[in-house]
Amino acid sequence: MTHLLPLLISAFFIVPIVFVFYWMVSMSFQTQVEISASPPTFWSANPTTEWYSQLMRRMPFLQYTWNSMVVGVSATAIGLAIGLPAAYAIARWKLTSLSTLFLITRITPAISFLIPWYIIAKRLGLGDSLVIITLLHITITLPLIIWIMIGFFEALPTDLEQAATVDGCNAWQSFALIAVPLVKPGIVAAIILAFIQSWNNFLFAAVLGGPGSQTLPVTVYGMLSFEQANWGPLAAAATLVCLPVIVGTIFFQRQLVEGLTAGAMKG
Repeated sequence: MTHLLPLLISAFFIVPIVFVFYWMVSMSFQTQVEISASPPTFWSANPTTEWYSQLMRRMPFLQYTWNSMVVGVSATAIGLAIGLPAAYAIARWKLTSLSTLFLITRITPAISFLIPWYIIAKRLGLGDSLVIITLLHITITLPLIIWIMIGFFEALPTDLEQAATVDGCNAWQSFALIAVPLVKPGIVAAIILAFIQSWNNFLFAAVLGGPGSQTLPVTVYGMLSFEQANWGPLAAAATLVCLPVIVGTIFFQRQLVEGLTAGAMKG
C-alpha cells in the first residue's frame, strides 16, 4: 500500500500521455478511411506510409528538419560554451546576485524578448535568417544551462582545485581539467534539456522566421487550417518532430537520470 498511491498518481498522468502519443503514431500509418471512421480506430489493419511520402513530396520537410537541427545544436553548443564557465564563476565566487538574475531571466516569458529582437533583426537585415533565430534560442538555453550547472559546481569540493592551484594551474586550467570532468552527468542533463527546449520552441521562428528559416514546430502548425485538418500528414509530421527527442532521451536515459538525480541530491 505504501507504493500503491504513488503508482496510481503516476499512472493517472502518464497513461493519457502515452495513449495520445500512441494514437498519433498509429494515425500516421492509417488510411484516410480508417482515420475518418466512427468510432475511431486505434490501429491500422493495412498500415501505409502514404502520409509520410506525401509529406516529403508536398513540402521541403527535410529542409525544415535541417533548420531545426542547426538552430537546436548551435543554441545548445553556444549556450554550453558560455554557460559552463559562467556557472563555475557564480558557484566558486558566490555571485548570488548574478544567480538571481539568471533565475529571473529563466522565468521571464519568452515573448518579452521578441520586440527588441524584432527591431534588431530588421535593422541588421537578418529577417528570415537562422542567425537571429539561433540568437533568440540562446536566450532560453543559456539561463537553463547556467541554472542547472550552478548546483553541480557548488557541490564540488574545492580540495582538488586548490591542489591544482598549488601545482601551478590557473583558474581556467582548474575549471577545464578538474571541475568539468567531475560534472559530466550534469553537463549531459543540461545538453539534453537545453536541446529539447530549443527544438520544441515555436514562438521565435513563427514571429521572426520565414520560408528559408522555418522550423518544424512552425511547419506542423502551418498544416492546420480553419476549414479542415488533414490528420494523416499532420500525425506523420508530429511523429517525425517527436522522434529525435524521444530517441535522444532513450539513448542518454542513464546519463540524464544520473545528472538530474545528482542535482536533486546536491540541492
